[in-house]
Amino acid sequence: MSEAKRDPLAVISMAIRDAERAIIGAGILNRSGQFLAKDLGTRCAIISDTNIVVHFGDRLTKILKRAGFEPMRITIPAGEQFKTLEQAGAICDQMIASRLDRQSFVIGLGGGVIGDISGFVAAIFHRGIPHVQIPTTLLAMVDSSIGGKTGVNTRDGKNLIGAIHHPVLVIDDVDLLKTLPHREFNQGFAEIVKHAITSDAEMFATLRQIAAAKLDRINQSGLISLIRRNVEIKAALVAKDERDRTGERALLNFGHTVGHAIERAGDYKMFLHGEAVSLGMIAACHVSMKKAGLPREQRDAIVDLLRACELPTRLPPDFPRERIFEALPLDKKFQSGKVRFVVTPRIGSAYLSSDVTMEEIRKAILHL
Repeated sequence: MSEAKRDPLAVISMAIRDAERAIIGAGILNRSGQFLAKDLGTRCAIISDTNIVVHFGDRLTKILKRAGFEPMRITIPAGEQFKTLEQAGAICDQMIASRLDRQSFVIGLGGGVIGDISGFVAAIFHRGIPHVQIPTTLLAMVDSSIGGKTGVNTRDGKNLIGAIHHPVLVIDDVDLLKTLPHREFNQGFAEIVKHAITSDAEMFATLRQIAAAKLDRINQSGLISLIRRNVEIKAALVAKDERDRTGERALLNFGHTVGHAIERAGDYKMFLHGEAVSLGMIAACHVSMKKAGLPREQRDAIVDLLRACELPTRLPPDFPRERIFEALPLDKKFQSGKVRFVVTPRIGSAYLSSDVTMEEIRKAILHL
């Protein structure tokens, strides 16, 4: 935490591509124009949603114009259900109508949904133009803005159509989090807990202290430090396995196989992404106890931490569990019909297992 106090502006080379950077700090949206390289071009599309644009749309537009850029704004409805191929096509049509071309770039201003669809648009527009992410949620800052995975949903599942298209720049301004509702802020901690479980036992201990003192009381420098550590963890894993071929990057999917199925079973309305991942991690811990030897006391510590973060640890009794089972085989992490499931033998470590059966996952879900 003290390091963040000495250096309130953290600039991280994400080590995936030499040109990629994440800039983390407070009040830095006002400096976004100076962070953008002029070789990106001057014309850009700011893609946002109806929830975010009222807070930051006019402000970012003015900042970029003062820096010599020519932004045009595209606003889409807020919500996972609008992250579709049709919506991506409509955005491209608006960009074409505004005479944007291959010398232009895209800025995604919003949470994970906006980051996914704006990145996908950037990947396909004129066969690929630069993408800049300005996340407005904690979840997007620590997870979805890093790694280059972009995509849209289909009727059968999340992100089944997409591309790997890394952002050239990520600007994480912690001041933007002040507009977040309590529940939205808390859901970001699901991905932070995930990184701790799979990669950093020391951060897990730190999170227990933060949660005990209440998440919303974390100070600015502490939040910057926490975001920076999570960006480092994710960027390091992505650098080892950019296209998810060897299993290294798959560790980031801990809790997501079941989590995505829960989101779909609830029609993307009942649970926020981080809330569904929280439940998915508990199911993954249940499997890990049987298949990887996760000690029960560590499983209990994980459940306790998620509960302290005010994240769900049980499904409602009337939740349609059968719909979860129906959604599971549609997940991208199944290959040739075989389960690829991330398990943890102990906090701070994880690996990809092909030795987990659908019946074992089913039993884990029934325990939720």
